[in-house]
Amino acid sequence: MNRKRIIIVGGGPAGLMAADVLSQFCEVHIYDKEKNVGQKLLVAGKGGFNITNSREGGELFHKYLPELFLKNALQDFGPAALRQWLLEMGIPTYAGTSGRIFPEAGIKALDVLNKLTERLTEKGVQFHLRHEFIRFDQNRDVIFRHNKQEFRLMADYYIFALGGASWPVTGSTGTWRPRFDEIGIHTLPFEASNCGINIPWPQSITLHAGKPLKNIAVSINHAHEKGEAMITEYGLEGNAIYPIVPEIRKVLSEKQACHIILDLKPFNTTEQLLEKIKGKAVKAKDYATIFTLNSVQLAIVKAYTSKESYLSPESFAQELKRIVIPVNSLRPLEEAISTVGGIDLEEMNLDFSFKKHPKLFAIGEMLNWDAPTGGFLLQAGFSMGHWVGKSILKRLEEDSRL
Repeated sequence: MNRKRIIIVGGGPAGLMAADVLSQFCEVHIYDKEKNVGQKLLVAGKGGFNITNSREGGELFHKYLPELFLKNALQDFGPAALRQWLLEMGIPTYAGTSGRIFPEAGIKALDVLNKLTERLTEKGVQFHLRHEFIRFDQNRDVIFRHNKQEFRLMADYYIFALGGASWPVTGSTGTWRPRFDEIGIHTLPFEASNCGINIPWPQSITLHAGKPLKNIAVSINHAHEKGEAMITEYGLEGNAIYPIVPEIRKVLSEKQACHIILDLKPFNTTEQLLEKIKGKAVKAKDYATIFTLNSVQLAIVKAYTSKESYLSPESFAQELKRIVIPVNSLRPLEEAISTVGGIDLEEMNLDFSFKKHPKLFAIGEMLNWDAPTGGFLLQAGFSMGHWVGKSILKRLEEDSRL
C-alpha cells in the first residue's frame, strides 16, 4: 500500500486517535491553531481526569443521542479497548464509583497527553501548530493561515476534528460552521449541553448558594436521574442535572413552560415516608429529625409548597418526592461542558465521511450528537477517531486491489 497523505485538522482526543491508527501506513499531519495540541484533554483533567466509563454494550450505546449513532465506533473501540491502549503507553487505569474510569493516582492529564504525543512523534506524525483552518478552495482542498500567511495544502484525505463550541478557551469556538455551509454541508446552531440550568430562585434559596443537594433525583418527562446537584445563585448544576439537559432543551425549544420534578428522598417510597409519621403528633419543627433533612432541603420544600401543605405532615411527606421547580433557560455556551449542534448527521456516511465530499471526514464534537458526563464524552472522541482511522485504511486497501 502506497503511503497516502492524511491531514487532520484539530489536535483533540478524536484527531490524535485518528493519527495513531493511520500513522502505521500513512503520512499523517496534524494542524492545530493553538500553541499545543490536546487542550480539551487538559481541560477535562482539571476536575478529576474521568477518561472513560466501564459500561459496555447496550448500557454504553444508549448513553448517546441519537440512540445508537455511535454504536459501530463504540463497538469497535470501547472502554476496554481504550484502557488497553492507555496501558500500552504506560498509563494504567482504575474504576471509580459509578463505573467511571480514571488514570491511576498521580497520573495527570498532561502526563497522558505527553505520552500520546511522544507515541505519535515516534510513529512519524508531524505536528503543525498555530495553523488555522480558513476555508476550502474550489477543489475542496484546505486553506490554512500561519504567521499571517495563507496557503493551500493538499492531501488524499482530510479529517476535521475542530470541536464544537464548548470551552472556547481551548480553541473550540465553532466559528468553522460557515466554511462548511459554503460547500453545501448543512450545519445547525450550537446549543449548550451538560450545563447548569437557570431557575428563578426566591431569596430564601439563593441564600444557600454553594451548598449541595445530595442523594436526590431529578426528572422531566421521561428523563430521570439520581445524583447530586449544587445550588447556585442562578439555579442548579451537577451530575443529577446534566443528563436531563437534553429533555429540558427540547421542552424550552418548543416554547412550553418548563419544570423539573425534584425528589429529595429517591430511596424511599411515599408509603415509607408516611409510615415515619403514622400515629405520631408531628409538628413542622420535627421534620428535620423525622425525615433526615438539612436546612437547604427544608428551605426548598417551604419555597415550593403551599403553607397548608408544609404544615400538614402527611402532605409534607408526599411533597418531598414531587417538588415542582420552574426552569427559565440553560446556561450559556461558554459555560457548557459540551455542546450539540454543528454538522447535521444527515450529511454523514457511516464512516463519518461526508456524503457530498467523500474525501472529507468529520469527527468529535463537530457533529450533532450528545452524551452525559462520566467519561462518555472522551470515550466518544477516541472511538470516533479510531473508527475513522480504520475506515480510511480499509478504503485504501480496497483501492489498492483495483
